[in-house]
Amino acid sequence: MSRVGKKPVPVPAGATAKVEGQKVSVKGAKGELTFTVPDDVSVAFEGGQIKVDPRSQTKQARAMWGMSRAMINNLVVGATKGYERKLEITGVGYRAAVAGKHLQLALGFSHDVNYPIPAGVTITTPKPTEIMVAGADKRQVGQVAAEIRAYRGPEPYKGKGVRYEGEYIFRKEGKKK
Repeated sequence: MSRVGKKPVPVPAGATAKVEGQKVSVKGAKGELTFTVPDDVSVAFEGGQIKVDPRSQTKQARAMWGMSRAMINNLVVGATKGYERKLEITGVGYRAAVAGKHLQLALGFSHDVNYPIPAGVTITTPKPTEIMVAGADKRQVGQVAAEIRAYRGPEPYKGKGVRYEGEYIFRKEGKKK
């Protein structure tokens, strides 16, 4: 039995949830998000909570049960509070700045990297060496942060590059002469 799936998802005040067949939509202060629940799982909105149950006891249905509950919880949290990821830039001359609808990154290449900011995500640079990615959709916020990090991931010798806040970089020792 799924320990995650058993718990109903509470819908807080200030947010509205709607269940139409297999489609769940949540509207809150940060926006409106939708998720289509797989056919192996039934979903119902009762008493201010969204309840998820498997239609059968197959392995696939039980796996989808916990995943669906987690996805619906992500919708509720994203629509009410939102999600954010913080990236840190380390390296001499490495910096970031928001210019219009693009994030301009100087990462040691011969040219600056211009990353177009997608709709539904806001990117800010409180310092030239910090990037804040925020939005309502957890998957989209994580994907944008991963794409920015992929331009110049942290290297193991000096630790230069773009990394997540609090990420530990295993440092290597250089060759000895």
